[in-house]
Amino acid sequence: QVQLVESGGGLVQAGGSLRLSCAVSGRAFSSYAMAWFRQAPGKEREFVAAIKWSVRNTYYADSVKGRFSISRDNAKNTVYLQMNSLKPEDTAVYYCAAELYGTGDTDWNSYDYWGQGTQVTVSS
Repeated sequence: QVQLVESGGGLVQAGGSLRLSCAVSGRAFSSYAMAWFRQAPGKEREFVAAIKWSVRNTYYADSVKGRFSISRDNAKNTVYLQMNSLKPEDTAVYYCAAELYGTGDTDWNSYDYWGQGTQVTVSS
């Protein structure tokens, strides 16, 4: 069984930064593609960023490209999302997801495991 636990959310002013962490329990962490999705009130869950087992393979939504950075530490079974230049429209619950042998899919249906989510609120 794989469990994902997010942390690092909070309230920040526009232009500020936050770093989200997702700790993964279970074996073979390096075999999972990891991703971050987000869901704002009244909106569908949307892809934010993904990373394959190799840190050289990363993918981003156009809306966050150049501002967010996804990374992973396979020794610590943890994936991170560094969020800079935050905007009010980044306000959402952010979810960490894992897909065994994944390719960095942008479709949330492809992912096998999910965290409980962490709230990010950006004030204007």
